[in-house]
Amino acid sequence: MAITLELAACDVASSEDYTSLAAEINKAHPNTKVIGYPYKFANEEDTLTLIDDVLNAWGRLDVWVTSSGLLGPPSIEETSPDDLQKCFEANSMAPFFALKYAPPAMAKTTSKGNYPNAAPKGQKYGSIVVVSSVASTYGGCWGPCFTMSSHAALGVVRAGVATLKGTGVRINCISPGQIDVGVDLQGFDMRGLSSQLPPASLQSEKAQREHIGLERAGLPQEVGRVAGFLASGFSSYITGANLVVDGGASVMNPLTVPI
Repeated sequence: MAITLELAACDVASSEDYTSLAAEINKAHPNTKVIGYPYKFANEEDTLTLIDDVLNAWGRLDVWVTSSGLLGPPSIEETSPDDLQKCFEANSMAPFFALKYAPPAMAKTTSKGNYPNAAPKGQKYGSIVVVSSVASTYGGCWGPCFTMSSHAALGVVRAGVATLKGTGVRINCISPGQIDVGVDLQGFDMRGLSSQLPPASLQSEKAQREHIGLERAGLPQEVGRVAGFLASGFSSYITGANLVVDGGASVMNPLTVPI
């Protein structure tokens, strides 16, 4: 039985109570220790500080998962250069910092740590997982900011394969489609969503049955399992891949991929 240590680094601008979430996960999974760590994910200095703190605490870094997203305005007329900059920072800068700064930390080898069920790390290895969106490969489904910056996030992954040669570090992308994150759409402010493709009406169960191969929205834990696969040794010969997790929607109807 092994203890899994997870550092949940959260953007400081987020209003979510990550401490209660960490406590809930730790209680439900006693062999997992989740530690909240607020930082600005698109800030170079904060990223370097986070890596230093990880190495100082545990002497090693094995897996880096970056998951952030900003939709941006729905049309080019409403998009300012500042809007585009913010989307690139939110959607592609964090993957860039992961590619640039995580691999040297992942190259650190260590003897057995002083936490429960620790194991030594005798060789260099690591896995970087970038969680993006199906907008990383399709255009016309969202506003220009989100599409462009999501393409850039996948570009980081594809550029990373050659960059990481000889390091033992792999890098892959997950592109989720419509994922049910527990938002009640009744009374939800749909401004901006309905003026983009796909229309907000595709959020309905009827539309899901029509446009998604598995006839339902995905669940966050289903995306999490793909991340766990890419983080593990089961995916040891996979790098530079883009795993689309959309229930088959983009295969069935690529021009109306559900949000």
